[in-house]
Formats: sequence, structure tokens, C-alpha cells
Amino acid sequence: MTLLFFVIKLNALSLASALRLTPPICLGIVGAGGKSAALFRLGHELLDSHPTVLLTTSTHLGAWQAASATEHLVLDTDADEKTWHPDLPAGLLLITGPLQGERWSSLTPRQFSWLYEISLTHHCPLLIEADGARQRPLKAPADHEPVIPPFVATVLVVAGISGIWQPLDETHVHRPHLFARLSGLEIGTPITPEACARVLSHPEGGLKGIPPQARRLLLLNQADTEQQQAIAARLAGMLQNTYPTIVIASLQNGLVFSVHERIAGIVLAAGEGRRFGQIKQLLEWRGKPMVRHVAEVALSAGLSPVIVVTGAVSEQVAVALKELPVVIVHNPAWKEGQSTSVRAGLAALPSDCGAAIFLLADQPLVTPPLLRALVETHQQTQAPTLAPLVGGRRTTPVLFDRVTFPALMRIQGDVGGRAIFGQFPPRYLSWHDEGLLIDLDTPEEWHRLQDE
Repeated sequence: MTLLFFVIKLNALSLASALRLTPPICLGIVGAGGKSAALFRLGHELLDSHPTVLLTTSTHLGAWQAASATEHLVLDTDADEKTWHPDLPAGLLLITGPLQGERWSSLTPRQFSWLYEISLTHHCPLLIEADGARQRPLKAPADHEPVIPPFVATVLVVAGISGIWQPLDETHVHRPHLFARLSGLEIGTPITPEACARVLSHPEGGLKGIPPQARRLLLLNQADTEQQQAIAARLAGMLQNTYPTIVIASLQNGLVFSVHERIAGIVLAAGEGRRFGQIKQLLEWRGKPMVRHVAEVALSAGLSPVIVVTGAVSEQVAVALKELPVVIVHNPAWKEGQSTSVRAGLAALPSDCGAAIFLLADQPLVTPPLLRALVETHQQTQAPTLAPLVGGRRTTPVLFDRVTFPALMRIQGDVGGRAIFGQFPPRYLSWHDEGLLIDLDTPEEWHRLQDE
């Protein structure tokens, strides 16, 4: 059977939405390859939902960059609370220390504490550029950096894709000798994606100085060409376990291409097959129980974690899944309807999952290419709900973004995710496989399915 698909036209993703920034926002930005561009881009985007956004630096900021702010407040080192505006002006308010040469200096620790208190009191996002890179695409931090205040809740690490496959030297890397030590490369050799990944995931590299409680984000910037976008996607695959959210963008061109997050698979396998007359999830499909086949498809598509929700005959289902790296969740309330299994599956998800695909244990014609297409389309659109469309008919499996999880946790009765489609209308992925339309409710349909 030949499967053809086309991906939906991309949304115009904003950087703030791609990073899932939610109030209260206190963000530190480190790395190289577009920190200042990210600082001001995020600042302008956050003005859509906040009258004032506070910007500052914990190291220094180029003098020419201050022009991008609406207003610039310069504080001397001995300034006290009386220096602050009683009413914050609307727009981007940049607050720095005095000019030192061609750079605006940092605030004092006491002033940082004041600024943080003001951001909380006035509900203003606070964005902090926390190290320097001398406009190189890549860097390794020195002993004294980054300078990330302990109250920072989220840290965005930036890396420039334009540095990949370039020589490891002063032109392309800030502090190349430190980068060489962390990456294992020699000075002058091409910087491979693997070497860059080693630096970005190293506790003395990209992870250096990040507060333990802070959420980690990665922005792979300067993906200005299709080739660079492919390199960035490869790099994102290497770093997904280190950075729960990875954004690929070209800030120079104002484009966010994709958001890479962990996508879970939730296999609903709790039913007793009352209408069918026997337990469907244990029927043999191509030499193995159908629930095992569906779980293996989810695993081979890269979904993580894969959660199987059991109910009736839970012990037999667990045996059918023996030695598979899946999480088995028993739903003791399975008789109360499918909504209870949906809630049980969601409750077992790690907090860093960006979305979940719900699969039915009695739909063995779902394939890894279909699941990967749903994931890739979600990466490019962040659609709240995403479903295959076969011959003009919506079918399963359906992907649900994490923004829908609270609504899914409220559904009741014998209904699944379709109960929230009124609140979150599905976006569709056209898919040419009519086998997905088979509804396995009778033995006749089972025999038809076996003929597919």
C-alpha cells in the first residue's frame, strides 16, 4: 500500500509562542548567534500582551543596540529606589548601568533585585542578556560567565547554525580554545553538528550557570537556508533529551521554522470489546497481539514516552507488552467510559511533553510514517489539535498539544478527545490510506481488516 501525504501550510509562529513563555516571565538569554536579536524580538512580541517589557543585561550590551528600545534608563552604581519611574512607561524599557567604552554595563546585584521586584509587582516580563559572544555564531563560556541571576525561571541558550562546518577559529567561535576542549576538536578543523551538540550539552558549555530549577530552552538561530535548516533539525534530534524545547529559526528573516519537543504516544487499551464479543486488543495481528503491534509502531515513530492505558484484562495486556519500553497505566475506572482512560494517560505524562498522540489499540493499520507526519506538522504549526483526513473524513490517531490538556482532563463519560473539538477545532493532515477508516466493531470488520 502506497501512502502519500502533504503537510499543511505553516503557521506564522511567533518566537514567544514557540518557546511557550507564560507569566510570570523572567528569562535569561545566553550563548551566541543572535542573543540580542532574540532579546528584542521577544520584547516586541510580548508587547502584544503586556504594556511594558523590561530588558537588561547582566554583563554588557552594545551601545548601538539600545536604539531598539522604546526608552533607555541608565542607573549609576549608587542609584537607589528613588531612581525608578513611579509609573512604568509603555513599550520596551531597557535598563542598564553606565556606558563603558562602546558597551552599556550591567546593573549591581541590588539593582537587579529591585528590577525583579518591579517585574513581579507590575506583571512585566523581564528579559536578561546574560553573556557576550562578540557577534560570533558559536561560543564556549569563560570562568566568569554566564551571569544568570538566581531568580531567573527560564534560560534560553542560543547557537548560530552558520558556524556549523566552519573552521574552529576566532572568526566563527568566541573563545575557540575553550570550545575545542569541550568539543574534542582541534583548532582549525570543521565544526561538526556532533561537536556542537557536545558543547551545548556540556555542564561547562551550554548548560553552564543555569539555575537547577530553571526551565531550559534552545534556539538554533541562523537557519537561513534549507541546508542549514536540515543541519538544525539534525542537531535538535541530538539535543532533545537535554533541552525539552528546541526552536529552529532565522531571526534575521523574521521566521520561526519549527518547534521540537517530546511528543508522547498514549495507547488506549482498556476496553472489553462488548460490541465485538471479545477483547480486541489481544487479537493476533501478523503474529502478535494487536496492542503490542500498535505500541511498537508508536515506539518506532519516536514517540516518547509510550503509555498504554489498560482496564479490562489488564494483566493479559501487560503480558502482551512484555519487554517493550512502555509505561503501563491501569485505569480502575475503565467501565465509566473512554474519558477516564484519556485522563489516566495524561496524568502519567512527564511535565515536559509538548503534545500527545492518542492511538487506539484496535487500529493496527496506523504506520510510523503517519505518526512522524503528525509530529512534523505539529513542529511547524503548533496546532492545538491535529488529525488525519482520509477521503474528506476525519480519523484517528489525533495529536493534542499540551494547551488542550486541561480541557481533556475535564471530559466525562464514554467520549474521547473529540469532546473538545468545539473549543479546539482540528487542523487536518491529508493522508491517503482508507484502511484508517475501518471501525473495528464487528467480527466482519475484523475479517475485512485482515484482508488489508
